[in-house]
Amino acid sequence: MTETDGRSTAAGALLSLAAFVVVIAGMRAAQSIIVPFLLAGFIAIVSTPYLNWLQRKGLPRGPALLLVMVGILAVGFGLTALLGTSLDGFSQALPSYQDRLQGEVGRFVHWLTARGVEISDQTFLQYLDPGSAMRLASGLLKGLGNVLTNAFLILLTVIFILLEASSFAGKLRAALGEPDHSLEQSDTVLENIKRYMSIKTLTSALTGVVIAIGLAVLGVDFPILWGFFAFLLNFIPNVGSFIAAVPAVLIALLQLGLGAALGVAGLYLVVNVMVGSILEPRWMGNQLGVSPLVVFLSLVFWGWVFGPVGMFLSVPLTISFQIVLASNPDTRWLAILLGPGVSGQAATED
Repeated sequence: MTETDGRSTAAGALLSLAAFVVVIAGMRAAQSIIVPFLLAGFIAIVSTPYLNWLQRKGLPRGPALLLVMVGILAVGFGLTALLGTSLDGFSQALPSYQDRLQGEVGRFVHWLTARGVEISDQTFLQYLDPGSAMRLASGLLKGLGNVLTNAFLILLTVIFILLEASSFAGKLRAALGEPDHSLEQSDTVLENIKRYMSIKTLTSALTGVVIAIGLAVLGVDFPILWGFFAFLLNFIPNVGSFIAAVPAVLIALLQLGLGAALGVAGLYLVVNVMVGSILEPRWMGNQLGVSPLVVFLSLVFWGWVFGPVGMFLSVPLTISFQIVLASNPDTRWLAILLGPGVSGQAATED
């Protein structure tokens, strides 16, 4: 009997793993359809608090929704106008930057050779190519731009999500057998997700604005582009800040010299410490977070499944799963494993 039970358990585990692989493969194959809806869901979650605020101020739902959509369109058109020229200019200048960077690498290799370290330019670039950071930045921004070509579909989906948000609670109450407990639990999960998304968006926007202004003051090329890049990657704790800083530091090194590059690195360090280590914990109350290992794995996994947008949404997606897991006593242990440590255990129990 025990052997039979063991075989059943193993078969069930293999079946679950196979189903997981099939689902992930299907998601990756359908990323061109899924990614716009993911972005629409992200925008809707971030916009919901503003819609609710306008309604609390006495504005009817229709005009409130119209104002929110006008705000989304204004932000979208503003970013498109600001980033379009910068992205085109950077794409055209990228080969020149890469050539100059290879020249700097050659001089560095010759400096090492003069001091007894024998290494060739090709070997150095094969294992440590600094130009790959600029190509990664260009690829991520272009990938996001390609997704935004579905702007009409994304906007339409956001409208329908916001319209359905008000009736979702009633539908859930009618559909569930234990409406009070389940509805309260669902409301808690959704509120936690909205709170995290809203605070993270605000802190990321603050990071991007300060970085853009600082780079403009230092005279680095394309400051708005690097500020937007910092905004996107600030959604990825620890790893994202490092990735966002590397292209700007390299541009400063090629354009202005070593002193300016060190100044840019210092700017990123100060901004990320102030925002990531002081403001975010204060606003979020240290209640949400994932371990650095989970951050890295989620970055690789969601980036592989959904491309550049998956990298941008990797931690918000993981945090959302963590919140859902933490809301159920049977799966809370999984949320604790995803958390950053002992403090994360207390967070998931709140």
